[in-house]
Amino acid sequence: MSKPAQRLPLRTSLSSASDRVFQILILALASVIVLVFLLSVFQLTRESWPALQKFGLEFFTQRTWNPVAGTYGAATMIVGTLVTSLVALAISVPLAIASALFVAEYAPKWLANPVGYLIELLAAVPSVVYGLWALFVIAPVLGRWQTAYFLNPGNAATITKCNALWAEQTTNLQCFFVPSGAGGRGLALAVIILTVMILPYTASVARDVIRLVPQDQREAMYALGATKWEVISRAILPYARAGILGGVILALGRALGETLAVAMVIGDSQEILKSLWGNASTMASVIANQFGDAQETLHRSSVVTLGLSLFFLSVVVNYAARLIIARLTPKGIQ
Repeated sequence: MSKPAQRLPLRTSLSSASDRVFQILILALASVIVLVFLLSVFQLTRESWPALQKFGLEFFTQRTWNPVAGTYGAATMIVGTLVTSLVALAISVPLAIASALFVAEYAPKWLANPVGYLIELLAAVPSVVYGLWALFVIAPVLGRWQTAYFLNPGNAATITKCNALWAEQTTNLQCFFVPSGAGGRGLALAVIILTVMILPYTASVARDVIRLVPQDQREAMYALGATKWEVISRAILPYARAGILGGVILALGRALGETLAVAMVIGDSQEILKSLWGNASTMASVIANQFGDAQETLHRSSVVTLGLSLFFLSVVVNYAARLIIARLTPKGIQ
């Protein structure tokens, strides 16, 4: 005679039901992220369609941005975005890694914690504060330097040569570093302020990753007679490079999308980039300065197309970063 089937305890049944509810809830919340992404792409593409339909791919290669004539090209803004972001990144990364190594490896505890807190505090400062600081503190210094450069008789030949090249809408490497104005505002000021703004992102991540390096690796190198620098260069940085690169990409994403501070200091010029010290524009700064005044359909659509371009640029950068980090991560901790 077979035994009757045993009923599951009530607690097991409730637990199974709660697990299913929790699974559905997590799936729904995760789906919201995907839905927001798809809706963003749809809405930006919809608003950008008039400009894309009229200009096509020439929108990204055309250098003329003239709302009066109804001609829109984003090439100068794309170049301005890449130049400001990459130059700021090139300056900030060595400073960030150096500060992270100091806090994690050299500074005593009573000094490391306050310094680390001050570095993180830089990330909490609003963009408008950075913009005002740049305008009132850094811009006058750059303006005085540019004025002294123009007043120096020894620079007259270089200035004349570069003015002729700029008038022909062309330039060379020498002229790229020659001042093209005397106001202090421009591409260089935007690079300086971006460098300060993105430095804490790389520094904070690098510091935390360096502290996570196993102590056994340090002790093994010291046991072999390695110096402090050899321990850092051969045991710490190779192990932490994937995490440090993650902080670098985080900083790059902030630099690409920074709007208010850059819009305040870069000069808002849609002309060809002539000099590191001249006025320029980025995609984010043009969106901030012109979206509210864009009344015509084509003008508004062109500004939104800049936003769509910036959106996809950020996606590509982050995806490329994931691939690079996956290749750099040590196999034992993947």
